[in-house]
Amino acid sequence: MDSVIELSYALDTFYFLVSGALVMWMAAGFAMLEAGLVRAKNTTEILTKNIALYAIACVMYMLVGYNLMYPSEAVSAYWPGVSFMLGADNAAADVIASDGDTYYSGMSDFFFQVVFVATAMSIVSGAVAERMKLWSFLFFSVVMTGFIYPIQGYWKWGGGFLDASFGFQDFAGSGVVHLCGASAALAGVLLLGARKGKYGKNGEINAIPGANLPMATLGTFILWLGWFGFNGGSELKISNIEEANAVALVFVNTNAAAAAGVIAALVTARMMFGKADLTMALNGALAGLVAITAEPLAPSPGLASIVGAVGGVLVVFSIVTIDRLKIDDPVGAISVHGVVGIWGLLAVLLSNGDATLTGQLVGLVTIFAWTFIVSGIVWAILKAVIGIRVTEEEEYAGVDLVECGLEAYPEFASSK
Repeated sequence: MDSVIELSYALDTFYFLVSGALVMWMAAGFAMLEAGLVRAKNTTEILTKNIALYAIACVMYMLVGYNLMYPSEAVSAYWPGVSFMLGADNAAADVIASDGDTYYSGMSDFFFQVVFVATAMSIVSGAVAERMKLWSFLFFSVVMTGFIYPIQGYWKWGGGFLDASFGFQDFAGSGVVHLCGASAALAGVLLLGARKGKYGKNGEINAIPGANLPMATLGTFILWLGWFGFNGGSELKISNIEEANAVALVFVNTNAAAAAGVIAALVTARMMFGKADLTMALNGALAGLVAITAEPLAPSPGLASIVGAVGGVLVVFSIVTIDRLKIDDPVGAISVHGVVGIWGLLAVLLSNGDATLTGQLVGLVTIFAWTFIVSGIVWAILKAVIGIRVTEEEEYAGVDLVECGLEAYPEFASSK
């Protein structure tokens, strides 16, 4: 094999793996963000959910999910067929046979994709926090990461009908990852119901503050960092001048959108509430990141900032509106990843000449409908068979002791 091809292959594979590692680090960001935004008595359980869902995602995607999403030979544009376990990665032979079309290891592709699955599942974790049974959540994680996510992922990234027939554009997953996760979360939240005390008998909305805002802020910064791998790695290649410049622009646009999202959310919160609400600023950063994820390469940094700023404004209004609808989402995940995910998909039209309104609408409706309906069925089965919600007494005591037998902050617990 030519030494230049070997070097390019090694560089692109290494870049893919490092990008995947950055996205894996987002699991820590979600864990810290969610742990900071829930009450102290529910911290251990949500940390347990985050590390367990990551492990489940890795195993299920290895067993069946990756082959569903990227089949060697699909049955149709709608159904990929089913096969199990990863095949042997004969990297050198693949590169030679591809005549230059293969430029990174197949195993590095699996690693990069599997951390995306875990990201989608992490979105669900925060939305159902503080009142869901741990094992019901973990059973759902098995289905979500092994079946629900990969099928809709195949429709776009695996060459299915959204990509082949409608030209649906989603560079790094505003729809495939974020809207998918938010749709599953919404289905769960609607069946689960609100936390006790969240909404009063006369329609009043009671704030339930998180226990650790420094931790939530750290989580947001970790997610911001990980997003450079999320979007940058989705360029797939860096070993020539054109691709290196493209990756640099993706990094700049990703950062610009996040920064603009923070500022826009902070100003919007100040105008609406009269205060600089930190939680809205944190969600503004994430909203900017979600918004630019569907197309971080085509816009200029200025346009990327506008896309992120609109996301930052939207997320504040969405969180307030969803609360008024009595849909209890402790961390704002449905707004950040769902509502702003939809905006990100539509914002593609501002800069990507290959995108069409029809294609984007079909894509977002398909992802939402598939994930929401199938997730709703799975949640309903779990509710009927083993239940999905802890008792009122257990919720009052906190799910840490009930589900895990441990307290995150035992020194603050009253002695008995």
